[in-house]
Amino acid sequence: SGAVITRFYDPLLEKVTAWAPTPAETIARMNRALREFRIRGVATNLTFLEAIINHPSFADNSYTTKFIDTTPELFASVKRQDRATKLLNYLADVSVNGHPETRGRPQPKADAAPPVVPYLNGNVPQGSKQKLDVLGPEKFAAWMREQKEVLVTDTTMRDGHQSLLATRVRTYDIAGIAGTYARALPQLLSLECWGGATFDVAMRFLTEDPWERLSLVREAAPNLLLQMLLRGANGVGYTNYPDNVVQHFVRQAAAGGIDLFRVFDCLNWVENMRVAMDAVGAEGRLIEAAICYTGDILDPARAKYDLKYYVGLARELQAAGAHIIAVKDMAGLLKPAAARVLFKALREAT
Repeated sequence: SGAVITRFYDPLLEKVTAWAPTPAETIARMNRALREFRIRGVATNLTFLEAIINHPSFADNSYTTKFIDTTPELFASVKRQDRATKLLNYLADVSVNGHPETRGRPQPKADAAPPVVPYLNGNVPQGSKQKLDVLGPEKFAAWMREQKEVLVTDTTMRDGHQSLLATRVRTYDIAGIAGTYARALPQLLSLECWGGATFDVAMRFLTEDPWERLSLVREAAPNLLLQMLLRGANGVGYTNYPDNVVQHFVRQAAAGGIDLFRVFDCLNWVENMRVAMDAVGAEGRLIEAAICYTGDILDPARAKYDLKYYVGLARELQAAGAHIIAVKDMAGLLKPAAARVLFKALREAT
């Protein structure tokens, strides 16, 4: 716009806040954040801020209001080497112009064969979907409890590509492999293929209809339980929705082919899950209530989320109508030894 910003004007480009259990760790986090900034075209106070937070007087809290006035070394900034930009320039140069030591040499032949999806003919064998239709949710859950072998849920079509590929796998590919699942893996308990971030990303980034995806997977795999992740009162969105919205969504999802709803709340607040769980039960579908795991039940010093907490939560979810209790370990904190103790206690308590 032609405006001129003088050195007397102090514009705020960005605000950074760091938090940690100890002052030393807080300083380390802030220092890391400041060092990762890359701002071009304008002068900044990044090196000045780094000098402040790394000064011994700042670290031991012995500075006064005259700290800046009496500490001239704060202004002795060291020019950054900018290794990141140099590395990017080097990679770009090699990508476009080639490496000088490889010019003129024969290129190795690319012989990696693309993966081929196995195509299986024949009828689709019966599976968990037919068993649920015959038994109903309560008896199906009782059947699950009686099984000695591990019952497997495949989460590739939901959590697999959501966590590893930013939820960018398209309906064409998911629907294309679903028929092979149905014929090659009829012994699966369920196929988690919907919900979570997949609904939002399908519409906003892939420009696809998530309902069409559900319909195509249901058609291709009529013998497997189809499962979705439902964020309680948040549905498949990022805010709390009115009860009637959640109820209508569950009805439509059940009609579209979802058999098993894994319902959770990020804060383990059962009241935030109750409307969704009741709606699933009203549709005659399986309610899998998930507990979000945190802490360490084997560490006596971390008593807030102990074994008693999880057992009490499981009983509360069972009373709310859950057919299945799940443990959702999003952060990978549940160690094998703790899992053994936790699952044994949950099974005995519910």
